[in-house]
Amino acid sequence: MNYLFRTLLLLSLLTAGLLPEAVAQRGGGQRPERLSQLENARVAYITQRVSLTPEQAQKFWPVYNEFTGKRRDLNQRLRQLRPNQTDGLSDQQLRDNFNLSFKLRQQDIDLEKDYFERFQRVISVRQVAALFLAERQFTREVLKRVANRPGAGGPADE
Repeated sequence: MNYLFRTLLLLSLLTAGLLPEAVAQRGGGQRPERLSQLENARVAYITQRVSLTPEQAQKFWPVYNEFTGKRRDLNQRLRQLRPNQTDGLSDQQLRDNFNLSFKLRQQDIDLEKDYFERFQRVISVRQVAALFLAERQFTREVLKRVANRPGAGGPADE
């Protein structure tokens, strides 16, 4: 019953259009309530896909939130290195940007390896595998909903 409730909650959030709108908004126009709804749906999705017990969830989520915060910081720094225009940059600046980009991506890999070990202290290795898969699936599902939204320029508009 609990599984059914969580699944129905997630599906209702997805079909209600809350997730696509939250993802579609960028920059300062993001509304905290939309982001909160997206986060709640992500938590429900991961909890269900990883089959976390209440005891595991209590230990897992603080570690996972720390991981995602660090990863978000790295990704934000990486995005800042990818300007749309490279014409105004010298060869040395471009080289420096590439080297910093490589360094940040390596830090992301190192972070993932570190948290792979940390996650195994609170959940099984099989659950860790399910976690990484669930993250990708959730992101893919949200992006698919955004692309298929009327007015988004996706397949629904053709």
